Amino acid sequence: MAPSDTVYIAGIGVGGKGESDLTECAKSQHARISFLCDVDDRMAVNSKKNFPEAKYYKDFRKMLDKEHKHIDAVTVSTADHTHAVAAMAAMQLGKHVYVQKPLTHSIGEARALTEAARKYKVVTQMGNQGASGENVRRMKEVIDAGLIGEVKRVYAWTDRPVWPQGIAAPTGMHPVPEELSWDLWLGPVEKIDYNPAYHPFNWRGWWRFGTGALGDMGIHIMDPFFRILPIDYPSEVECSATTAYKGFFEVAHYTESCPSSSIIHLKYPRTDGKGDIQLTWMDGGLRPRLPEELPADHELSNLTNGVIFEGSKGKLMGHYADSLLLLPLSLNEQVEKVPKTEKRIPHGHYVDWVEACMKGVEESDLSSKFDFAGPLTEAVLMGNLAIRSYQLEISESGDSTYPGRKRLLWDAKNMKVTNFDPANEFVMRKYREGWSL
Repeated sequence: MAPSDTVYIAGIGVGGKGESDLTECAKSQHARISFLCDVDDRMAVNSKKNFPEAKYYKDFRKMLDKEHKHIDAVTVSTADHTHAVAAMAAMQLGKHVYVQKPLTHSIGEARALTEAARKYKVVTQMGNQGASGENVRRMKEVIDAGLIGEVKRVYAWTDRPVWPQGIAAPTGMHPVPEELSWDLWLGPVEKIDYNPAYHPFNWRGWWRFGTGALGDMGIHIMDPFFRILPIDYPSEVECSATTAYKGFFEVAHYTESCPSSSIIHLKYPRTDGKGDIQLTWMDGGLRPRLPEELPADHELSNLTNGVIFEGSKGKLMGHYADSLLLLPLSLNEQVEKVPKTEKRIPHGHYVDWVEACMKGVEESDLSSKFDFAGPLTEAVLMGNLAIRSYQLEISESGDSTYPGRKRLLWDAKNMKVTNFDPANEFVMRKYREGWSL
């Protein structure tokens, strides 16, 4: 393959999901995995074996500074708290980026990356692979065809977290593994002691580093809702979350950890001016009541991750990846008659991104480029803003009060809650010195 026909890719975070991301990108004949970067040598073992000619770094800032002339594109598959700073550093150098979901750790970061993608004219893709799948396209075609009528309400749910959440912050002193650069792993987060409760995977349940069940699965499951319906940003959000107890009538304030389960209600004004659409999200094993039209013993009654669109003529129920069922069941007879009007992605989410890097941003029409992924991420993370406000305890006299347990009104243009200012501290994270956008 001639150098002019090759996309030289650097991977930031190359263990776990990062390993599979690079492996999938390498399926394109135009891809060459040229550089690997990981703060933990243990996590990088397989990628080093898979791509033995790739040069290895531990600090992505040093890699980009020294090797940027030899890099065309970058994958970012780190923990959530490092997504934005790594992606922004690459884009500022004119590098195309593939960033794992959720795109960012905070709403403000998602807006910043969306604007940066336009400014630097780079090809972008978020790692919600189902966005390039068949099912979401068929969902859109069926709903656009009017089979279930006008959608007013949607329910979405997941069985996540499948890692610890709603627990006390870890304690104790633990030696840092010699293969791990803990300071680099922390990145933009304030310095705290190493604890195996955070790394390598259970970081998802801690607000410092992760975005909980919603950030992990909401991006997947809410994608059809956001892609199909005429909406962009929510105007209101409210929530409730499981209360933990450490004693009889003694509430445990585990504010460093995401709750074990939550319910989030979001209102989205339609962009066509025809009213609002309500979305209810549930996680931690909670789910909405199953539709009465669904037979009691139907296989979809056991969906652990799913979505229900409620329309004026019927309902659409399914999984974000591979199930689609219309209710009442008689409506399914009409599905085959609905034409396939949406563009298909025959080579998949990753190869499509690599091929777009070859063509350039003007010709890219990717399933989850930042013009789509950024607003989607903002809309999803509104739920976390509500949860953190719900967990926020303000007490002046020793009595516990929860002023954030209310319906929060959202000014999307200015990224600001207008009726409870303390919530706005969660719009944009604070960065440790030496790390910024």
